[in-house]
Amino acid sequence: MNRIDSLTVNTIRTLAADAIERAKSGHPGLAIGAAPMALAVFEQMKHRELGCNAELDSLCALSRDRFILSAGHASMLQYALMHLFGYDVSLDDIKNFRQLGSKTAGHPEYGNIIGIEATTGPLGQGFAMAVGMAMAERHCAALFNRDGFPVFDNYTYTLMGDGCMMEGVASEAASIAGNQKLNKLIALYDSNRITIEGSTDIAFTENVAMRFMSYGWNVLEVMDGEDIDSIRNALVLAKQSKDKPSLIIVHTKIAQGTPKEGLASSHGSPLGAENIAAWKKSLDWEYEPFTVPDEVHEHMRSIIEANNLRNAEYLTMLDRFRAQYDAVYADIIKYLNREFDSSILYRDEAFNAFDDTKLATRQCSGIVLNRLVEYMPNMFGGSADLAPSNNSELKNRGYFTPDDPSGMNIHFGVREFAMADICNGVALYGCLVPFCATFAVFSDYLKPAVRLAAIMKLNVIYILTHDSIGVGEDGPTHQPIEQLDMFRATPNTYAFRPADGRETAACYALAGTIKAPCLMFLSRQSLPQIVGTNAEATVKGGYILREAKNGKPDAIILATGSEVELAIESAQALELENIHVRVVSMPCMDIFDEQPEEYRESVLPSAIRNRIAIEALGGSSWYKYIGLDGALISMKGFGTSAPGGELFKHFGFTADRIIETVKNTIK
Repeated sequence: MNRIDSLTVNTIRTLAADAIERAKSGHPGLAIGAAPMALAVFEQMKHRELGCNAELDSLCALSRDRFILSAGHASMLQYALMHLFGYDVSLDDIKNFRQLGSKTAGHPEYGNIIGIEATTGPLGQGFAMAVGMAMAERHCAALFNRDGFPVFDNYTYTLMGDGCMMEGVASEAASIAGNQKLNKLIALYDSNRITIEGSTDIAFTENVAMRFMSYGWNVLEVMDGEDIDSIRNALVLAKQSKDKPSLIIVHTKIAQGTPKEGLASSHGSPLGAENIAAWKKSLDWEYEPFTVPDEVHEHMRSIIEANNLRNAEYLTMLDRFRAQYDAVYADIIKYLNREFDSSILYRDEAFNAFDDTKLATRQCSGIVLNRLVEYMPNMFGGSADLAPSNNSELKNRGYFTPDDPSGMNIHFGVREFAMADICNGVALYGCLVPFCATFAVFSDYLKPAVRLAAIMKLNVIYILTHDSIGVGEDGPTHQPIEQLDMFRATPNTYAFRPADGRETAACYALAGTIKAPCLMFLSRQSLPQIVGTNAEATVKGGYILREAKNGKPDAIILATGSEVELAIESAQALELENIHVRVVSMPCMDIFDEQPEEYRESVLPSAIRNRIAIEALGGSSWYKYIGLDGALISMKGFGTSAPGGELFKHFGFTADRIIETVKNTIK
């Protein structure tokens, strides 16, 4: 390593160590050990305009390479690099690492700093999101690039650790990346062979290189993580790959050069003041803490200037592109700014139209999805090998393949977790609205990715079919019970369970624009198109579907999805006994709870405490509406294998039981 390389690497390392020591918490080991490889990546990346706080949606930012720190615990490595490269990270921000209100959070958080491309920390997920970004780049390039005009032309880099390699989601994502031949995806693997519990040998002895080669990856190896020139050469070779993503395995030492080198204790604890002092002495580092030498500043200035010159050339190219392909350019702006507004579609009669044919809401979803894409041509997604059952295919829109990346449908294979994280990456890339589909019970596999989407406020649509015990013969392993409640309990997440086609259409109209993950719970069994369902009312989350005949309800029945039909049948029978019942359809609690208090009171008057909720799932989320005086008809355990209709009777989802429950509640 020459002098300026050594000085720059040591600046990164000492900034990280000083910040973690000041915070009294953090992960210095990987941040120190991986500094040369991370610097090598940042040096040759195409960055957004540096030295100015460019907006995320600026045209110049289109050309930027993406860097995702999958090993998010090494966040100080990224913050130190961002400071040196002119991003909006000051030394004061670094000194404020991990403190309340600081944008230099304990793990990288999307939205805190322009340049952090994804929230990471849960290991392996950053890598999977990088796969999604690489897929989005290839898809957008296929849609918009023209000969001589590489408008979409960037690499996606991700830095992984041993923990990322052990997580199953990384294997799922690596497999699909190889299958799709994503040659502009480059992963760097910091192989320091240490985890919190000690040497990786205690649990992880596989040949990673051979594993990735079997996935269809180009694998390169650098034996000495201090050899920055070899890392640079590996990056050059990786960019020469035409039909494979690249993995660069870099062998490093955790906490390189410090008294804690090679020790598991350096993973997640500060080095300690004495160890830092001894280490800096061994480096002849005579600067005060949090110092960037002038020589390093000068060196970085030349890199920043070269990057900004490259951006200026890109903008010049864009001007020529606009002059020659003005209609295509206009489409790019629409995609970039997400100008496709689906929120008005609930007023569109054709969009919401369904005849009286009985249809499963999964079938309604398939119809609506293909209507929606006419208004939102930036949709991009698919199913975890269940498209015919999920009804999630965009008809006549092609499939995304290495030979035809313009296809709007994706074959994700049986990889629910990676599928969901890939969709996060697609959303983060910009321009596109991702969707993915599986059975509702298998949402357990994608929950961690949904949680990250919620934290990042990403508009991802999840199509979750076979939504209750109505699944029937497949039995308890395939009958979701607790899943809907789980997502209702997740902040900034919208769970929809429509009752028929009109409600399904309105739910999709909302889901296309909400800055949050939206989950569609849809039936397997056929349901009627219910008289009175209303798309305009549906977008309020809950509404009066059937009013008591005298306008003065003795009780209120609340229901969603397939149970709404039962609620209406029961209310009609009770009216014959002079018991007046209001029926409220509640397709989305999250939306209803956001309505003005006046509206919520008009639907669920606080004076009417005789409330009965029906849901052929777990149902625990209903108590906030029914209170101590109400009653809940829901599943109290897992289901069993039998035809769906028989299961509804077996578990008491019948009009007779509802009628009896209403009477008992009124007493």
